[in-house]
Amino acid sequence: MLKSQYTGNLTEAGCDEAGRGSLAGPLFAAAVVFPKDYTHPLLNDSKLLSRNQREMLRPEVEKDAIAFAVSRVEAQTIDEINILNASFLGMEQAVKQLEVKPDLLLIDGNRFRSSLNIPFHCIVKGDQKFLAIAAASILAKTYRDDFMEQLHEEFPVYHWKENKGYPTRAHQDAISFYGITPHHRRSFRLEKQMKMLLR
Repeated sequence: MLKSQYTGNLTEAGCDEAGRGSLAGPLFAAAVVFPKDYTHPLLNDSKLLSRNQREMLRPEVEKDAIAFAVSRVEAQTIDEINILNASFLGMEQAVKQLEVKPDLLLIDGNRFRSSLNIPFHCIVKGDQKFLAIAAASILAKTYRDDFMEQLHEEFPVYHWKENKGYPTRAHQDAISFYGITPHHRRSFRLEKQMKMLLR
């Protein structure tokens, strides 16, 4: 059972992102505020859940949360500021969109930086420890998956419906044959990868 609170008395927002290791598409981030003492027997890190479980939990999270928000950082911005800063930016943007201002941010991972004047705690594997972070991971993952499946309709040769932009063999083969799209992250050295795959 994941924990409902870090402090027990503050309004806390759990924050997480999805798409950090992808070769294409945006990074998505989410922030979730639950009522104090909130519990849920199935909420967990999105990576430990099946797609059906994530899709079942998403509307429950949105219904039960005091506030939630999802943000998107495009590939061009990732190229400009790097993927680490993009993850910070995505979570900051999600927090700014919350209808309730939290007293404390619970950040999945070991680093965070923002212009927000809100205290935060970085928690390694926080999406396996705190319900609000797990919920944020589910929202970020499901919203991103939906977005990549929409992009797949425009660029079907990259198989984004299946790989969601991650570096599967089919995706890498498509890059070597067709080149890259505006949705690919050029800072991930894709041009170099294309030349290596063509050898």
